[in-house]
Amino acid sequence: MSRYDDVWLVIPAYNEGPVIADVVERARTTFPNIVVVDDGSTDDSARTVLATGAHLVRHPVNLGQGAALQTGLAYALAQPGTQYLATFDADGQHQTHDVERMVALLREGTADAVLGSRFIGCSDHVPWAKRVVLRTAAAVSPTARRLKLTDAHNGLRVLNREAASRLRITMNGMAHASEIVGFLARSGLRVTELPVEILYTAYSRAKGQSLMNGFNIVFDLSFRERGRR
Repeated sequence: MSRYDDVWLVIPAYNEGPVIADVVERARTTFPNIVVVDDGSTDDSARTVLATGAHLVRHPVNLGQGAALQTGLAYALAQPGTQYLATFDADGQHQTHDVERMVALLREGTADAVLGSRFIGCSDHVPWAKRVVLRTAAAVSPTARRLKLTDAHNGLRVLNREAASRLRITMNGMAHASEIVGFLARSGLRVTELPVEILYTAYSRAKGQSLMNGFNIVFDLSFRERGRR
């Protein structure tokens, strides 16, 4: 048995064939429970995931990362003994040692959700243009300010069962990150950040969303948040 039998990693994947097997195999050396949601990939992502021994759920068409995360969270919550759920990128940017630290904090019982941050401590590893956009995103988002977040769009998160059970992601595309932050800000759940290491490779940079799209998401959601008041 593993001391992480009660933890599930949820990995959304869309055309990640070149790297997904390595990402999953590395993660499984620590976390035995992994579900990959293949979001309508047209490459060999699904076949390579099956070879790793991870659980695989497939969307017949591409619905977007938000939809893939909601599918994966629902799947993991349905498994016996699930207590902690981590959202983990398929492109190799996230590190399992950070998930271990985040789970340890949740086990202490002082938080319900732990969000990864690239900006606590040194952020020199973050490309400067992305750093400007992400810091601006946190600054202009009312919900991010309410939670005092430094990094509102980091895909590495760990939620306890209560938080994951209450979360409903309705924005299928990349705007789901702001939707999750908005939910946490309104939920009354205890939320904290931990510094995490993000590896920016040539592959992950090529797969990442454009900086302009990031601005569009943030401002669109900021107006929606204000409209709720």
